[in-house]
Amino acid sequence: MSQSVAIKNALISVYYKDNLEPIIRELNRLGVKIYSTGGTETFIRSLGVDVIAVEDLTSYPSILGGRVKTLHPKVFGGILARRNFEGDQQQLTQYEIPEIDLVIVDLYPFEETVESGAGHADVIEKIDIGGISLIRAAAKNFKDVVIVASKDDYTVLDEILKAQNGSTTIDQRKKFAHKAFNITSNYDTAIFQYFNQEDPLPVFKQSIQASQVLRYGENPHQKGVFYGNLDAMFTKLHGKELSYNNLVDVDAAVALIDEFTEPTVAILKHTNACGIASRSFIKEAWIDALACDPVSAFGGVIIANDEIDAETATEISKIFYEVLIAPAYTDEAVQILQEKKNRIILIRQRVELPSKQFKTLLNGVIEQDKDAIIEGPEQMTTVTNRQPTAQELKDLHFANKVVKHTKSNTIVFAKNHQLMASGVGQTSRVDSLRQAVIKAESFGFDLNGAVMASDAFFPFPDCVELAAEAGILAVLQPGGSINDKLSVEMCNQKNISMVTTGVRHFKH
Repeated sequence: MSQSVAIKNALISVYYKDNLEPIIRELNRLGVKIYSTGGTETFIRSLGVDVIAVEDLTSYPSILGGRVKTLHPKVFGGILARRNFEGDQQQLTQYEIPEIDLVIVDLYPFEETVESGAGHADVIEKIDIGGISLIRAAAKNFKDVVIVASKDDYTVLDEILKAQNGSTTIDQRKKFAHKAFNITSNYDTAIFQYFNQEDPLPVFKQSIQASQVLRYGENPHQKGVFYGNLDAMFTKLHGKELSYNNLVDVDAAVALIDEFTEPTVAILKHTNACGIASRSFIKEAWIDALACDPVSAFGGVIIANDEIDAETATEISKIFYEVLIAPAYTDEAVQILQEKKNRIILIRQRVELPSKQFKTLLNGVIEQDKDAIIEGPEQMTTVTNRQPTAQELKDLHFANKVVKHTKSNTIVFAKNHQLMASGVGQTSRVDSLRQAVIKAESFGFDLNGAVMASDAFFPFPDCVELAAEAGILAVLQPGGSINDKLSVEMCNQKNISMVTTGVRHFKH
Protein backbone atom coordinates (compact mmCIF):
# COMPACT_ATOMS: atom_id res chain seq x y z
CA MET A 1 0.00 0.00 0.00
CA SER A 2 1.28 3.44 -0.92
CA GLN A 3 2.06 5.42 2.21
CA SER A 4 3.30 8.77 0.91
CA VAL A 5 1.83 10.29 -2.23
CA ALA A 6 3.19 13.41 -3.91
CA ILE A 7 0.53 15.69 -5.38
CA LYS A 8 1.09 16.26 -9.10
CA ASN A 9 -2.40 17.18 -10.32
CA ALA A 10 -5.25 18.87 -8.46
CA LEU A 11 -8.91 19.51 -9.24
CA ILE A 12 -10.36 22.56 -7.47
CA SER A 13 -14.00 23.63 -7.82
CA VAL A 14 -15.58 25.31 -4.81
CA TYR A 15 -18.55 27.46 -3.88
CA TYR A 16 -16.76 29.14 -0.97
CA LYS A 17 -13.38 30.66 -1.87
CA ASP A 18 -12.52 32.14 1.53
CA ASN A 19 -8.92 31.33 2.52
CA LEU A 20 -8.37 29.37 -0.69
CA GLU A 21 -5.64 31.69 -1.98
CA PRO A 22 -2.77 30.38 0.22
CA ILE A 23 -3.40 26.83 -1.01
CA ILE A 24 -3.47 27.92 -4.65
CA ARG A 25 -0.18 29.75 -4.24
CA GLU A 26 1.44 26.81 -2.42
CA LEU A 27 0.31 24.35 -5.09
CA ASN A 28 1.70 26.70 -7.73
CA ARG A 29 5.02 26.86 -5.87
CA LEU A 30 5.14 23.08 -5.79
CA GLY A 31 4.55 22.88 -9.54
CA VAL A 32 1.19 21.14 -9.22
CA LYS A 33 -0.99 21.23 -12.32
CA ILE A 34 -4.41 22.66 -11.43
CA TYR A 35 -7.72 21.88 -13.15
CA SER A 36 -10.80 23.93 -12.38
CA THR A 37 -14.24 25.13 -13.50
CA GLY A 38 -16.37 28.26 -13.63
CA GLY A 39 -15.93 30.82 -10.90
CA THR A 40 -13.08 28.96 -9.25
CA GLU A 41 -11.15 28.90 -12.49
CA THR A 42 -11.67 32.67 -12.83
CA PHE A 43 -10.53 33.17 -9.24
CA ILE A 44 -7.35 31.17 -9.77
CA ARG A 45 -6.52 33.10 -12.95
CA SER A 46 -7.03 36.37 -11.04
CA LEU A 47 -4.17 35.29 -8.78
CA GLY A 48 -1.87 35.00 -11.76
CA VAL A 49 -1.68 31.22 -11.44
CA ASP A 50 -1.91 28.89 -14.44
CA VAL A 51 -5.04 26.76 -14.49
CA ILE A 52 -6.51 24.29 -17.00
CA ALA A 53 -10.25 24.42 -17.62
CA VAL A 54 -11.97 21.09 -17.09
CA GLU A 55 -13.63 21.67 -20.46
CA ASP A 56 -10.18 21.52 -22.08
CA LEU A 57 -9.49 18.21 -20.31
CA THR A 58 -12.79 16.61 -21.28
CA SER A 59 -13.24 18.34 -24.67
CA TYR A 60 -16.79 18.95 -23.51
CA PRO A 61 -18.27 22.29 -22.41
CA SER A 62 -20.23 22.93 -19.26
CA ILE A 63 -23.84 22.26 -20.30
CA LEU A 64 -27.42 22.54 -19.03
CA GLY A 65 -26.81 25.85 -17.31
CA GLY A 66 -23.87 24.48 -15.36
CA ARG A 67 -25.67 21.35 -14.17
CA VAL A 68 -23.09 19.18 -15.93
CA LYS A 69 -19.45 20.23 -15.68
CA THR A 70 -17.26 17.50 -14.22
CA LEU A 71 -19.34 14.36 -14.82
CA HIS A 72 -16.94 12.83 -17.32
CA PRO A 73 -14.65 9.74 -17.42
CA LYS A 74 -11.56 11.91 -17.87
CA VAL A 75 -12.29 13.51 -14.52
CA PHE A 76 -13.59 10.55 -12.54
CA GLY A 77 -11.14 8.15 -14.15
CA GLY A 78 -8.25 10.27 -12.93
CA ILE A 79 -9.67 10.29 -9.40
CA LEU A 80 -10.75 6.65 -9.10
CA ALA A 81 -7.81 4.99 -10.87
CA ARG A 82 -5.81 2.67 -8.62
CA ARG A 83 -2.18 3.63 -8.84
CA ASN A 84 -0.87 0.12 -8.15
CA PHE A 85 -3.37 -1.66 -10.41
CA GLU A 86 -1.84 -2.33 -13.80
CA GLY A 87 -5.16 -2.51 -15.65
CA ASP A 88 -6.19 0.92 -14.39
CA GLN A 89 -2.86 2.44 -15.38
CA GLN A 90 -3.08 0.98 -18.87
CA GLN A 91 -6.50 2.53 -19.37
CA LEU A 92 -5.32 5.92 -18.11
CA THR A 93 -2.61 5.82 -20.74
CA GLN A 94 -4.95 4.55 -23.46
CA TYR A 95 -7.51 7.34 -22.89
CA GLU A 96 -5.01 10.05 -21.95
CA ILE A 97 -6.45 10.57 -18.49
CA PRO A 98 -4.25 12.36 -15.94
CA GLU A 99 -4.10 11.07 -12.39
CA ILE A 100 -5.75 13.53 -10.02
CA ASP A 101 -4.09 13.39 -6.61
CA LEU A 102 -5.90 16.23 -4.84
CA VAL A 103 -9.60 17.18 -5.01
CA ILE A 104 -10.80 20.36 -3.33
CA VAL A 105 -14.55 20.53 -3.76
CA ASP A 106 -17.37 21.76 -1.55
CA LEU A 107 -21.14 21.59 -1.96
CA TYR A 108 -23.86 24.03 -2.93
CA PRO A 109 -25.41 25.55 0.24
CA PHE A 110 -28.56 23.44 0.30
CA GLU A 111 -29.36 23.79 4.02
CA GLU A 112 -28.71 27.53 3.99
CA THR A 113 -31.02 27.93 1.01
CA VAL A 114 -33.82 26.02 2.76
CA GLU A 115 -33.35 28.07 5.94
CA SER A 116 -33.51 31.31 3.95
CA GLY A 117 -37.09 30.53 2.96
CA ALA A 118 -36.24 30.32 -0.74
CA GLY A 119 -38.79 28.89 -3.16
CA HIS A 120 -38.91 25.24 -4.12
CA ALA A 121 -37.23 25.79 -7.49
CA ASP A 122 -34.28 27.60 -5.91
CA VAL A 123 -33.92 24.87 -3.29
CA ILE A 124 -33.84 22.16 -5.94
CA GLU A 125 -31.12 23.98 -7.87
CA LYS A 126 -28.96 23.87 -4.75
CA ILE A 127 -28.91 20.06 -4.74
CA ASP A 128 -25.31 19.39 -5.72
CA ILE A 129 -24.69 16.52 -8.15
CA GLY A 130 -21.19 16.85 -9.54
CA GLY A 131 -19.63 18.08 -6.30
CA ILE A 132 -20.93 15.29 -4.11
CA SER A 133 -19.92 12.71 -6.74
CA LEU A 134 -16.39 14.10 -6.84
CA ILE A 135 -16.14 14.05 -3.06
CA ARG A 136 -17.33 10.46 -2.80
CA ALA A 137 -15.02 9.32 -5.57
CA ALA A 138 -11.94 10.94 -4.05
CA ALA A 139 -12.83 9.75 -0.55
CA LYS A 140 -13.32 6.20 -1.79
CA ASN A 141 -9.85 6.25 -3.35
CA PHE A 142 -8.18 7.79 -0.28
CA LYS A 143 -5.36 5.28 -0.72
CA ASP A 144 -4.02 7.55 -3.46
CA VAL A 145 -6.11 10.75 -3.43
CA VAL A 146 -6.54 13.65 -0.99
CA ILE A 147 -10.07 15.00 -0.62
CA VAL A 148 -10.77 18.34 1.04
CA ALA A 149 -14.53 18.89 1.18
CA SER A 150 -14.77 21.86 3.55
CA LYS A 151 -13.20 25.29 3.80
CA ASP A 152 -12.66 24.48 7.47
CA ASP A 153 -9.81 22.18 6.39
CA TYR A 154 -8.00 24.62 4.10
CA THR A 155 -5.56 25.66 6.81
CA VAL A 156 -4.81 22.04 7.72
CA LEU A 157 -4.11 21.18 4.10
CA ASP A 158 -1.91 24.24 3.64
CA GLU A 159 0.18 23.27 6.67
CA ILE A 160 0.59 19.71 5.36
CA LEU A 161 1.62 20.90 1.91
CA LYS A 162 4.28 23.18 3.35
CA ALA A 163 5.58 20.78 6.00
CA GLN A 164 5.74 17.75 3.69
CA ASN A 165 6.65 19.46 0.44
CA GLY A 166 3.41 18.56 -1.33
CA SER A 167 3.13 14.95 -0.12
CA THR A 168 0.54 13.33 2.14
CA THR A 169 0.51 10.19 4.25
CA ILE A 170 -2.10 7.44 4.15
CA ASP A 171 -3.31 8.41 7.64
CA GLN A 172 -3.80 12.01 6.58
CA ARG A 173 -5.70 11.00 3.46
CA LYS A 174 -7.89 8.60 5.41
CA LYS A 175 -8.72 11.32 7.93
CA PHE A 176 -9.70 13.72 5.14
CA ALA A 177 -11.86 10.94 3.61
CA HIS A 178 -13.52 10.31 6.96
CA LYS A 179 -14.48 13.99 7.19
CA ALA A 180 -15.66 13.99 3.58
CA PHE A 181 -18.07 11.10 4.07
CA ASN A 182 -19.45 12.90 7.13
CA ILE A 183 -20.13 15.94 4.94
CA THR A 184 -21.82 13.95 2.16
CA SER A 185 -23.96 11.91 4.55
CA ASN A 186 -25.12 15.06 6.35
CA TYR A 187 -25.88 16.70 2.99
CA ASP A 188 -27.95 13.75 1.79
CA THR A 189 -29.84 13.64 5.09
CA ALA A 190 -30.72 17.33 4.77
CA ILE A 191 -32.07 16.76 1.26
CA PHE A 192 -34.06 13.73 2.40
CA GLN A 193 -35.55 15.66 5.33
CA TYR A 194 -36.64 18.41 2.95
CA PHE A 195 -38.48 15.94 0.74
CA ASN A 196 -39.80 13.98 3.72
CA GLN A 197 -41.94 16.84 5.03
CA GLU A 198 -44.92 15.83 2.90
CA ASP A 199 -46.17 12.25 2.96
CA PRO A 200 -43.15 11.21 5.09
CA LEU A 201 -41.56 7.81 4.74
CA PRO A 202 -41.45 5.79 7.99
CA VAL A 203 -37.68 5.95 8.42
CA PHE A 204 -35.46 7.56 11.07
CA LYS A 205 -32.67 9.87 9.91
CA GLN A 206 -30.88 12.54 11.90
CA SER A 207 -27.62 14.36 11.25
CA ILE A 208 -26.30 17.06 13.57
CA GLN A 209 -22.83 18.39 12.84
CA ALA A 210 -22.19 20.55 15.92
CA SER A 211 -21.21 18.73 19.11
CA GLN A 212 -19.85 19.35 22.57
CA VAL A 213 -18.10 16.71 24.68
CA LEU A 214 -19.48 16.82 28.23
CA ARG A 215 -17.51 16.18 31.41
CA TYR A 216 -19.40 12.91 31.72
CA GLY A 217 -22.88 11.51 31.24
CA GLU A 218 -25.59 10.99 33.83
CA ASN A 219 -22.95 9.51 36.14
CA PRO A 220 -19.16 9.96 36.23
CA HIS A 221 -18.49 6.50 34.75
CA GLN A 222 -20.60 7.31 31.64
CA LYS A 223 -19.37 9.30 28.66
CA GLY A 224 -21.58 12.12 27.41
CA VAL A 225 -21.85 14.30 24.30
CA PHE A 226 -24.35 17.00 23.36
CA TYR A 227 -25.12 17.23 19.64
CA GLY A 228 -26.35 20.68 18.67
CA ASN A 229 -25.40 24.34 18.88
CA LEU A 230 -25.81 25.48 22.49
CA ASP A 231 -24.33 28.87 21.63
CA ALA A 232 -27.37 29.57 19.44
CA MET A 233 -29.67 28.79 22.38
CA PHE A 234 -27.83 30.44 25.26
CA THR A 235 -25.32 33.20 25.94
CA LYS A 236 -23.26 32.23 28.99
CA LEU A 237 -22.49 35.12 31.32
CA HIS A 238 -20.85 33.14 34.10
CA GLY A 239 -19.91 29.67 35.30
CA LYS A 240 -18.66 26.36 34.03
CA GLU A 241 -19.95 24.32 31.12
CA LEU A 242 -23.35 22.69 31.40
CA SER A 243 -23.22 19.05 32.45
CA TYR A 244 -25.33 16.19 31.09
CA ASN A 245 -27.73 16.42 34.04
CA ASN A 246 -27.81 20.22 33.77
CA LEU A 247 -28.85 19.92 30.13
CA VAL A 248 -31.64 17.46 30.92
CA ASP A 249 -32.99 19.79 33.60
CA VAL A 250 -32.56 22.88 31.42
CA ASP A 251 -34.55 21.20 28.65
CA ALA A 252 -37.38 20.48 31.09
CA ALA A 253 -37.20 24.04 32.44
CA VAL A 254 -37.47 25.60 28.99
CA ALA A 255 -40.45 23.42 28.10
CA LEU A 256 -42.23 24.35 31.33
CA ILE A 257 -41.60 28.10 31.29
CA ASP A 258 -42.80 28.37 27.69
CA GLU A 259 -46.32 27.57 28.90
CA PHE A 260 -46.48 30.93 30.68
CA THR A 261 -46.82 34.51 29.43
CA GLU A 262 -47.14 36.44 32.70
CA PRO A 263 -43.95 36.98 34.78
CA THR A 264 -43.08 33.50 36.06
CA VAL A 265 -40.19 31.77 37.81
CA ALA A 266 -39.78 28.00 38.04
CA ILE A 267 -37.30 25.92 40.03
CA LEU A 268 -36.61 22.38 38.84
CA LYS A 269 -34.86 19.34 40.27
CA HIS A 270 -34.48 16.15 38.25
CA THR A 271 -36.76 17.66 35.55
CA ASN A 272 -39.68 18.26 37.96
CA ALA A 273 -40.84 21.64 39.24
CA CYS A 274 -40.28 21.94 42.99
CA GLY A 275 -41.46 25.54 42.84
CA ILE A 276 -43.23 27.80 40.35
CA ALA A 277 -45.28 30.96 40.63
CA SER A 278 -46.70 33.65 38.33
CA ARG A 279 -46.94 37.19 39.65
CA SER A 280 -47.07 40.79 38.44
CA PHE A 281 -43.34 41.24 39.11
CA ILE A 282 -40.49 38.77 38.70
CA LYS A 283 -39.17 39.28 42.26
CA GLU A 284 -42.56 38.30 43.70
CA ALA A 285 -42.64 35.27 41.38
CA TRP A 286 -39.21 34.18 42.67
CA ILE A 287 -40.14 34.56 46.35
CA ASP A 288 -43.34 32.55 45.94
CA ALA A 289 -41.72 29.90 43.74
CA LEU A 290 -39.02 29.34 46.37
CA ALA A 291 -41.60 29.16 49.17
CA CYS A 292 -43.11 26.01 47.64
CA ASP A 293 -40.13 23.81 48.56
CA PRO A 294 -36.99 25.67 49.65
CA VAL A 295 -35.31 22.38 50.57
CA SER A 296 -35.57 20.83 47.10
CA ALA A 297 -34.63 24.16 45.50
CA PHE A 298 -31.04 23.70 46.74
CA GLY A 299 -28.84 22.92 43.73
CA GLY A 300 -31.71 23.31 41.29
CA VAL A 301 -32.19 24.92 37.89
CA ILE A 302 -33.99 28.28 37.98
CA ILE A 303 -35.70 29.73 34.92
CA ALA A 304 -37.56 33.01 34.46
CA ASN A 305 -39.44 34.43 31.50
CA ASP A 306 -38.75 38.08 32.37
CA GLU A 307 -35.70 40.24 33.03
CA ILE A 308 -33.84 39.65 36.29
CA ASP A 309 -33.26 42.94 38.11
CA ALA A 310 -30.88 43.72 40.99
CA GLU A 311 -33.44 43.11 43.75
CA THR A 312 -34.39 39.73 42.32
CA ALA A 313 -30.74 38.79 41.81
CA THR A 314 -30.02 39.61 45.45
CA GLU A 315 -32.82 37.31 46.60
CA ILE A 316 -31.80 34.48 44.26
CA SER A 317 -28.17 34.72 45.42
CA LYS A 318 -29.23 33.75 48.94
CA ILE A 319 -29.47 30.09 47.93
CA PHE A 320 -27.19 27.69 46.09
CA TYR A 321 -28.37 26.79 42.61
CA GLU A 322 -26.71 25.16 39.58
CA VAL A 323 -28.17 27.15 36.66
CA LEU A 324 -30.09 30.39 36.23
CA ILE A 325 -31.79 31.16 32.91
CA ALA A 326 -33.57 34.35 31.89
CA PRO A 327 -34.19 36.31 28.69
CA ALA A 328 -32.27 39.31 30.10
CA TYR A 329 -30.51 40.71 33.16
CA THR A 330 -29.80 44.26 34.25
CA ASP A 331 -26.10 45.13 34.49
CA GLU A 332 -26.33 45.41 38.26
CA ALA A 333 -28.03 42.00 38.46
CA VAL A 334 -25.19 40.41 36.50
CA GLN A 335 -22.61 41.90 38.89
CA ILE A 336 -24.50 40.51 41.87
CA LEU A 337 -24.95 37.06 40.36
CA GLN A 338 -21.31 36.80 39.27
CA GLU A 339 -20.12 37.23 42.85
CA LYS A 340 -21.01 33.60 43.49
CA LYS A 341 -18.67 30.94 42.11
CA ASN A 342 -19.89 27.80 40.40
CA ARG A 343 -23.17 29.33 39.28
CA ILE A 344 -24.07 29.04 35.60
CA ILE A 345 -25.80 32.22 34.38
CA LEU A 346 -27.42 32.02 30.96
CA ILE A 347 -29.30 34.39 28.69
CA ARG A 348 -31.82 32.46 26.66
CA GLN A 349 -32.00 33.27 22.96
CA ARG A 350 -35.16 32.61 20.99
CA VAL A 351 -34.53 29.75 18.57
CA GLU A 352 -36.94 27.36 16.93
CA LEU A 353 -37.06 24.12 18.88
CA PRO A 354 -37.72 20.67 17.37
CA SER A 355 -41.31 19.51 17.17
CA LYS A 356 -40.30 15.85 17.54
CA GLN A 357 -38.77 13.90 20.41
CA PHE A 358 -36.80 10.68 20.09
CA LYS A 359 -34.60 8.40 22.16
CA THR A 360 -32.89 5.06 21.84
CA LEU A 361 -34.91 2.17 23.17
CA LEU A 362 -34.15 -1.58 23.11
CA ASN A 363 -32.55 -2.25 19.72
CA GLY A 364 -34.01 0.82 18.01
CA VAL A 365 -35.33 4.35 18.40
CA ILE A 366 -38.77 5.66 19.29
CA GLU A 367 -40.03 9.02 18.09
CA GLN A 368 -43.09 11.08 18.87
CA ASP A 369 -44.55 14.55 18.45
CA LYS A 370 -43.87 16.86 21.36
CA ASP A 371 -46.80 17.32 23.70
CA ALA A 372 -47.72 20.76 22.37
CA ILE A 373 -51.30 20.89 23.68
CA ILE A 374 -52.47 22.59 26.86
CA GLU A 375 -56.11 22.89 27.89
CA GLY A 376 -57.40 26.13 29.31
CA PRO A 377 -60.84 27.01 30.75
CA GLU A 378 -62.40 26.86 27.28
CA GLN A 379 -61.48 23.19 26.97
CA MET A 380 -62.64 22.24 30.48
CA THR A 381 -65.98 20.51 30.88
CA THR A 382 -67.60 20.64 34.30
CA VAL A 383 -69.01 17.21 35.22
CA THR A 384 -70.14 17.93 38.81
CA ASN A 385 -72.99 19.80 40.44
CA ARG A 386 -70.69 22.47 41.79
CA GLN A 387 -69.26 24.82 39.17
CA PRO A 388 -65.66 26.02 39.62
CA THR A 389 -65.28 29.74 40.29
CA ALA A 390 -63.46 32.02 37.85
CA GLN A 391 -60.35 32.00 40.08
CA GLU A 392 -60.47 28.23 40.41
CA LEU A 393 -60.57 27.90 36.62
CA LYS A 394 -57.47 30.10 36.38
CA ASP A 395 -55.71 28.00 39.01
CA LEU A 396 -56.75 24.78 37.27
CA HIS A 397 -55.22 26.13 34.07
CA PHE A 398 -52.02 26.95 35.98
CA ALA A 399 -51.95 23.51 37.62
CA ASN A 400 -52.59 21.79 34.31
CA LYS A 401 -49.51 23.47 32.81
CA VAL A 402 -47.40 22.22 35.68
CA VAL A 403 -48.79 18.69 35.75
CA LYS A 404 -48.12 18.35 32.02
CA HIS A 405 -44.40 18.79 32.68
CA THR A 406 -44.14 16.58 35.77
CA LYS A 407 -43.18 12.90 35.89
CA SER A 408 -46.09 10.46 36.00
CA ASN A 409 -47.92 9.45 38.05
CA THR A 410 -48.36 12.98 39.30
CA ILE A 411 -50.71 15.17 41.29
CA VAL A 412 -50.33 18.96 41.51
CA PHE A 413 -51.84 21.33 44.06
CA ALA A 414 -52.03 25.04 43.23
CA LYS A 415 -53.65 28.23 44.48
CA ASN A 416 -53.41 31.82 43.28
CA HIS A 417 -51.00 30.91 40.48
CA GLN A 418 -48.55 29.22 42.82
CA LEU A 419 -47.50 25.59 43.08
CA MET A 420 -48.27 24.45 46.62
CA ALA A 421 -47.06 20.87 46.33
CA SER A 422 -46.81 17.96 43.94
CA GLY A 423 -46.60 14.22 44.16
CA VAL A 424 -44.15 13.02 41.52
CA GLY A 425 -43.30 9.78 39.76
CA GLN A 426 -45.23 7.40 42.00
CA THR A 427 -46.42 3.98 40.88
CA SER A 428 -49.97 4.72 42.01
CA ARG A 429 -51.90 7.95 41.69
CA VAL A 430 -53.17 7.84 45.25
CA ASP A 431 -49.55 7.63 46.49
CA SER A 432 -48.75 10.75 44.47
CA LEU A 433 -51.68 12.52 46.11
CA ARG A 434 -50.60 11.47 49.62
CA GLN A 435 -47.06 12.65 48.87
CA ALA A 436 -48.37 16.04 47.73
CA VAL A 437 -50.49 16.45 50.88
CA ILE A 438 -47.53 15.65 53.12
CA LYS A 439 -45.26 18.11 51.26
CA ALA A 440 -47.82 20.90 51.40
CA GLU A 441 -48.29 20.43 55.13
CA SER A 442 -44.54 20.23 55.77
CA PHE A 443 -44.01 23.70 54.27
CA GLY A 444 -47.01 25.24 56.01
CA PHE A 445 -49.41 25.52 53.09
CA ASP A 446 -53.13 25.61 53.78
CA LEU A 447 -54.79 23.56 51.04
CA ASN A 448 -58.25 24.90 51.81
CA GLY A 449 -59.48 26.53 48.61
CA ALA A 450 -56.68 25.06 46.49
CA VAL A 451 -57.17 23.13 43.24
CA MET A 452 -55.77 19.78 42.09
CA ALA A 453 -54.66 18.57 38.66
CA SER A 454 -53.91 15.02 37.61
CA ASP A 455 -51.97 13.99 34.50
CA ALA A 456 -54.30 11.03 33.87
CA PHE A 457 -57.71 9.78 34.93
CA PHE A 458 -58.62 8.55 38.40
CA PRO A 459 -59.14 4.79 38.37
CA PHE A 460 -60.96 4.94 41.71
CA PRO A 461 -62.74 7.65 43.75
CA ASP A 462 -60.17 7.48 46.60
CA CYS A 463 -58.09 10.33 45.13
CA VAL A 464 -60.88 12.88 45.05
CA GLU A 465 -62.06 11.75 48.47
CA LEU A 466 -58.62 12.37 50.00
CA ALA A 467 -58.29 15.66 48.09
CA ALA A 468 -61.60 16.93 49.44
CA GLU A 469 -60.59 15.98 52.98
CA ALA A 470 -57.37 18.03 52.48
CA GLY A 471 -59.39 21.11 51.50
CA ILE A 472 -59.26 20.94 47.69
CA LEU A 473 -62.28 22.66 46.07
CA ALA A 474 -61.74 21.93 42.35
CA VAL A 475 -60.19 19.03 40.45
CA LEU A 476 -58.96 18.68 36.87
CA GLN A 477 -58.42 15.36 35.11
CA PRO A 478 -58.61 14.15 31.50
CA GLY A 479 -61.40 11.65 32.23
CA GLY A 480 -61.87 8.40 30.38
CA SER A 481 -61.89 5.87 33.21
CA ILE A 482 -64.68 3.31 33.38
CA ASN A 483 -64.97 4.53 36.98
CA ASP A 484 -65.32 8.23 36.14
CA LYS A 485 -68.86 8.12 37.44
CA LEU A 486 -67.65 7.03 40.89
CA SER A 487 -65.18 9.92 41.09
CA VAL A 488 -67.86 12.39 39.99
CA GLU A 489 -70.27 11.06 42.60
CA MET A 490 -67.59 11.45 45.27
CA CYS A 491 -67.03 15.06 44.20
CA ASN A 492 -70.74 15.76 44.43
CA GLN A 493 -70.87 14.09 47.83
CA LYS A 494 -67.99 16.29 49.04
CA ASN A 495 -69.35 19.38 47.23
CA ILE A 496 -66.24 20.01 45.17
CA SER A 497 -65.94 20.73 41.44
CA MET A 498 -64.47 18.48 38.78
CA VAL A 499 -63.62 19.38 35.20
CA THR A 500 -62.40 17.04 32.47
CA THR A 501 -60.25 17.98 29.51
CA GLY A 502 -60.21 14.85 27.37
CA VAL A 503 -56.41 15.09 27.06
CA ARG A 504 -53.96 12.95 29.02
CA HIS A 505 -50.44 14.25 29.80
CA PHE A 506 -48.34 11.26 30.75
CA LYS A 507 -44.64 11.98 31.08
CA HIS A 508 -42.21 9.10 31.54
